[in-house]
Amino acid sequence: MTLGPLVRGIQRAYPQIWFACHVVHRKRGPAVELTDREAGILSHIDATPGIRATDLAAHLGIGRPSLSAQIRRLEKIGLVTVRVGDNRRERRIHLTPRGERAASSGSPLDGMRLTRLLRRLKPADREAALHGLELLASAARSSSKDRSHAREEKRPRA
Repeated sequence: MTLGPLVRGIQRAYPQIWFACHVVHRKRGPAVELTDREAGILSHIDATPGIRATDLAAHLGIGRPSLSAQIRRLEKIGLVTVRVGDNRRERRIHLTPRGERAASSGSPLDGMRLTRLLRRLKPADREAALHGLELLASAARSSSKDRSHAREEKRPRA
């Protein structure tokens, strides 16, 4: 089966969802002033809880020292926690409950609008819609990791 019709279907559906639920100007949470980069970091941590700092830096295309400084700030204001991973040198990043609220409020999709759309669907269709989006998101993360690894392989070794 050719994927062309599926690609076109997604290309037609995505803008409809975006326009129905997108909010241009949103506060990112009470008394929390975040840069766009920090909001993006929270979004990525929210999508992959426990992500390794090394993987997050590679995914975002920024250096580990730069990411570390931003993570320290997010940790200081209570939005993330950093835990030691299986390997003692490994650091895993998680959102705190406050960080989860900040990530949610920073989403370009309005939760109330999404709720109204979901209420129009049968419960089984809601689950199917979420499952399909999660599958696409997983493929996107996998594709992103592939690109990150390819960039790292091209970098000259010191």
